[in-house]
Amino acid sequence: MKIKYLNISAFFLMLAFTAHAQDTSKYLKEVIVTSIKTVRGTGHMPEVKDGIIYAGKKNEVIVVDSLDANKAVNNTRQILGRIPGLNIVETESSGFTANGIATRGLNPIQSIEMNTRQNGYNISADIFGYNESYYIPPMEAVQRIEMVRGAASLQFGSQFGGLVNYVTEDAPANKPMEFRVSQTIGSFGMFNSFSSIGGNYKKWSYYGFIQYRNMDGYRPNSTQWQLSGFGKIQYKASDKLTVGVEYSLLRNRIQMPGGLTDSLFNVNPKISTRARNWLKSPWNILAAHADFKPSANTTISLKTTYLFSHRSLVWRNEDGGPEALDEIDPATNAYVPREVGSEDMNNTTTELRVSHIYKLGKQKSTLAGGVRFAYAWFKRQGGGEGTTGSDFDLSITGDWGYNLDFTTTNISPFIENIFKVGNKLSITPGFRLEYLNSTANGYKIDGNFKQVSDQSRNRTFALIGTGLEYKLSANTNVYANFSQAYRPIDYSQLEPFGITSKIDPNLKDAYGFNTDLGYRGTIRNFLNFDIGGFYMAYNNRIGVVLKTDPATNQDYSLRTNIANSVNKGIESYIEFNILKYINQKSKYGLSIFNSFAYIDAKYTSGEFKGKRVEAAAKIINRIGLIFNSKQFSTTFQVNNIGDAYGDASNAVSSTDPIAGYIPAYTVADISATYKIKNYALKVGLNNLTDKAYFTRRTDEYPGPGIIPAVGRSFYIGFSAKF
Repeated sequence: MKIKYLNISAFFLMLAFTAHAQDTSKYLKEVIVTSIKTVRGTGHMPEVKDGIIYAGKKNEVIVVDSLDANKAVNNTRQILGRIPGLNIVETESSGFTANGIATRGLNPIQSIEMNTRQNGYNISADIFGYNESYYIPPMEAVQRIEMVRGAASLQFGSQFGGLVNYVTEDAPANKPMEFRVSQTIGSFGMFNSFSSIGGNYKKWSYYGFIQYRNMDGYRPNSTQWQLSGFGKIQYKASDKLTVGVEYSLLRNRIQMPGGLTDSLFNVNPKISTRARNWLKSPWNILAAHADFKPSANTTISLKTTYLFSHRSLVWRNEDGGPEALDEIDPATNAYVPREVGSEDMNNTTTELRVSHIYKLGKQKSTLAGGVRFAYAWFKRQGGGEGTTGSDFDLSITGDWGYNLDFTTTNISPFIENIFKVGNKLSITPGFRLEYLNSTANGYKIDGNFKQVSDQSRNRTFALIGTGLEYKLSANTNVYANFSQAYRPIDYSQLEPFGITSKIDPNLKDAYGFNTDLGYRGTIRNFLNFDIGGFYMAYNNRIGVVLKTDPATNQDYSLRTNIANSVNKGIESYIEFNILKYINQKSKYGLSIFNSFAYIDAKYTSGEFKGKRVEAAAKIINRIGLIFNSKQFSTTFQVNNIGDAYGDASNAVSSTDPIAGYIPAYTVADISATYKIKNYALKVGLNNLTDKAYFTRRTDEYPGPGIIPAVGRSFYIGFSAKF
């Protein structure tokens, strides 16, 4: 019996029935669960889903619709906060369209250590060379969020932080049309409007949404508006073949209030030092897919995407650091000219996957493999002298200060296989082969010196891994995994960066591995848990060191591989429903959850051996209380995040804007939802105590300096479904 979509009540009813049958029957029919097992919105992937193997891998699933959270502004700590060890850089109101995330003490800025996807396909600017995330879908349109830690490197392509996949809502079943609308207002002039439509007609299905958001921002000079849109059409040609196309867009304009010094932040975190900084980043992603199931045991899927996007920037640049106030020069009675930047981002990715279930001895095994081809081309122009004005003017005087072209070509075949040893143990070895070519061409002007770049790098390397999973019961298991990982040299590391600077011709990609050992599962309808430890080796970290030329006795800066690091620790998630424990048939729920991580991340070689890795908090602890009934639910969450440092030197203070101490902080949020039939009222208060804190120091965009997080804010929204 196959169950494609299984709600929680039916799932536990089935378990109870099965348990009873085991007491009275000698033979049972096989039950294959292909749904996601959850308790109140948080759960784990099955062993295999949509032809992708998850057995033996640490993974989490967040069912977004079940959460009480400020989805109108994508409040990440509320939506993803139950994932243990998730590091969030809260900069969305200061020049970014989304908050960046990372796991296990890695750098969360723009989610650069994550493999970021939507509906299974890439949505970052470049898979490897420029994998920053400028776009994610609005959370009101997301059905669930899937996350796989470092073991994702074999199935999805390597990043040390793993995979995060935002799965959008689908067409409602058995309805020709369904319309949803949501309107939200909040602090700092926030207004958000979201509308979606979807349905089915014969063999066709469709779904689309449009979102508009406008806000003045927490600090002066931080206004922003954005328009997000999405549409997909799917045709079910037969029971075996389904094809479809999707299109995603983002249009925005963001004012950036600049960074702060420590002294300015301590005086007032709402201060703005910049009034003339602007950004826009139109984003377009076109995707097509075909899913073919020639037999009950075989699936074939093909996804291909084309991303064509752009980012434009005009700003008072980082010269002088955060101390350099953007003021009118009395000598000229005008501001200094701003700097203009322009980036064109294009990439195409095609991924073919095949999975097959076959019998090996008395057990069923699953083979899953495929190949990915990706090509990206990226044009970066910057350093152009802009106007002395304050509006969004991208015109420049003279030529660009730098004009660079980059490309990345990647071909990656991969394969994994679940081998069953008896009814409880599975072993899943895997292999991935990566071919990578990256090029950098163009020039960069530093003073009167013009540096020319003409580089091409080819490399081929293999990744291996193995996962183990042992079932202690129908819904609990012990898992372990070892997977190699790497992070390729990105475009910024191939750029010329100074007259007396050099790039090591033998510069190597970062490499290492992730290991996991844990115990997870669900017990009836009252307990959900995942407790484990991890060890991550991150070798060949790239940085800049000072060298002396023996021939000329002159000092120069060298960008090279400078150090190795190790991140290790424990991750724990426990959610206990008190009322369901007392009475399994209770119509109410009262749950307490704790998402906790202890992370010891240190350099093990190089100049900073023994120092803590930058941005890595030792403690990430989130505790929440949830009450829910048929019509009403509310969540109170406390976030306690440990201290960190801005750079590898672990300097407490420095004239370098990126270096310095990042203090620990505690932030509390409360949200509630009240539903009557097809209508819902949503309210919430974020940062209840108006805590002044920050999660990032930056040496450049959008600062330089400290980027404050948002203070106390409220929201109230109304939604309806027709």
